[in-house]
Amino acid sequence: MATDTAEEMSGHMRGLTVTTLSALAGLAAGVAANQIAASATDRLGVAVLIAAIVVQFPVLSILGVDIDDFSTKDYIFVAFMTFSLWFVSWGILLSTAAL
Repeated sequence: MATDTAEEMSGHMRGLTVTTLSALAGLAAGVAANQIAASATDRLGVAVLIAAIVVQFPVLSILGVDIDDFSTKDYIFVAFMTFSLWFVSWGILLSTAAL
């Protein structure tokens, strides 16, 4: 029997929430960078990425994830997942010259 209270999120749901939010934030950052940045060398694209990473932590708190329990590994995971999806999505949008 689980000893978690009804308020606490299970480990599986916590991981699913963090991963999903990181992936969606990375995709959104890639699309936003494509709209804001003038080219691949424009640093605004990286600023969008950094903003997407930083904004996730308050959003995770709102969604019920206890970020006080995050270790360095968790922060690196969020940053890497967001970076990966941002890099791939913006790269695809840049190479296809999508508007």
